[in-house]
Amino acid sequence: MQVLYTAEAVATGAGRAGEVRSSDGVIDEQLAIPKELGGPGGDATNPEQLFAAGYAACFNSALALVARRAKVDLGSSTVTARVGIGPDGGGFGLTVSLLVDLPGIDRTVAEDLAAQAHLVCPYSNATRGNIEVDLRVA
Repeated sequence: MQVLYTAEAVATGAGRAGEVRSSDGVIDEQLAIPKELGGPGGDATNPEQLFAAGYAACFNSALALVARRAKVDLGSSTVTARVGIGPDGGGFGLTVSLLVDLPGIDRTVAEDLAAQAHLVCPYSNATRGNIEVDLRVA
């Protein structure tokens, strides 16, 4: 694979209770363990939120790509990603739920576009076979 872009981020401090910063400074966030995992929660982010944001944005971009290829005017699309974390054997595992909303697009066409996007999205390719991904069209 020819790498076209590389993102870099560094985590410091106490892991989920530390800080994460991208090499260009665009991301500079304090992290907090969610209350559901025994932490304080609050107004700091966490790895699952960051993963959900990245997956939603990437999948929405993949939808635009497959729609262009199919000559479908996508109009306004929304992808909601939910990332769950919980015990999995001796460690922890993740689950992902993707909800795709394509207003004005025939449901059959929308489902086909979502399935195609799931095949080309880098996040989907990275998680395939590793994380349970529930893909639904609104």
